[in-house]
Amino acid sequence: MRSRIISGSGLVLTGLLATLAALIYPIWSYEDRSGTGLDALTAQSVSTRFGPLSALDRDFITKVRLAGLWELPAGQQAGERGTSRAVHTAGKHLVEGHTFLDARVREVAAALRLELPSQPSAQQRRWLDELSAARGAAYDEKFANILRRAHGKVFSLVAEVRATTRNSLVRSLADDANTTVLDHIQVLEATGLVDFDGLARDAATPPPPARSPAPPGPQDAPPTAPPASGASPMPTFSLPPAVSRPPSTS
Repeated sequence: MRSRIISGSGLVLTGLLATLAALIYPIWSYEDRSGTGLDALTAQSVSTRFGPLSALDRDFITKVRLAGLWELPAGQQAGERGTSRAVHTAGKHLVEGHTFLDARVREVAAALRLELPSQPSAQQRRWLDELSAARGAAYDEKFANILRRAHGKVFSLVAEVRATTRNSLVRSLADDANTTVLDHIQVLEATGLVDFDGLARDAATPPPPARSPAPPGPQDAPPTAPPASGASPMPTFSLPPAVSRPPSTS
């Protein structure tokens, strides 16, 4: 009788131990394995005297530069081709805002020894081509909606970077970008031409499955990237030296 009790107790104890092991193993195996979000953050970050520079930080810096490379020409074009005062005002804000941001991003990139692009992306060149082909009221509508859609996507990236970056230079640049992008969103919406239903549909569309590879880290001597082969000629602008505060606007 006693042996049966002992035997039964042993089975219960064995069962409890097996259950405990089953509960602990997934936790142990998750923390031990490589490739977690924290592992990726550590692997893709580089040390700088301004704080760690993550892959997201570098992506953000690149995107700020790219925004200026196409939105400066778009803003100038709107001032020349727009048919309403509101479109002219929006174009003026784009030129002033991205002149300031481009100076800031070049200042930050120089301090972090990062290479910056010198040409807009293929998508941005297509947007400029689409605007260049439009005239009259159709131009005003395309300008307001293409630029508002692009700014909305950048706005969410700015918020993510501002909330998570550990780099003081990137944090300061995100503050400047947040102020500038919000101003541009507001003046574009003030044209009365923004299709908010279309923006909502775009927001409901699932995003691409993965972020693009991280831009390269700091370079010892950043080379100047040559224009992409076959790229359309782009309007050029005389950009001011890097500044520490935005110009006053009226």
